[in-house]
Amino acid sequence: MAEVTITGLVEGGKATGGPPLGPALGPLGVPVNDIIKEINEKTKSFEGLKISVKVIVDNTTKKFRVEVGSPSTSALILKEVGAQTGAKTKEESIGNISIEQAKKIAKAKELTMYGGSLAARVKQVLGTCKSMGVKCENEDPKIIIKKISSGEIKV
Repeated sequence: MAEVTITGLVEGGKATGGPPLGPALGPLGVPVNDIIKEINEKTKSFEGLKISVKVIVDNTTKKFRVEVGSPSTSALILKEVGAQTGAKTKEESIGNISIEQAKKIAKAKELTMYGGSLAARVKQVLGTCKSMGVKCENEDPKIIIKKISSGEIKV
């Protein structure tokens, strides 16, 4: 069984039969429109974000499977605060997220984060917030991390 893997970066829910996937898939003799439809279904929740996708094609049977990557933690944070980029200086703040938003991001990233618990993953998200100039509950993320560690905030 000879498999061919095609990878590309697409905007969530907006893949097309054009580059980068269409030209690579066309010569393989697979139903490009069906593949694009599946990619768009699997990535629609990441609208506005670039997502890595992998299409694995069995050259013999022409069967395919689509694997979708996960957007970066920083991309998810930017989406939550409605910003395009992180802060340019340590003093600058580009936005604020709630603990609930941090939990949402941590849950979305649970397969790719190393934290063994939701609290550990939320603290990782908050660490990324700190480096990007994003506050949590209108406070420095370091303070929120300490409050989670001490049990003052339950995650």
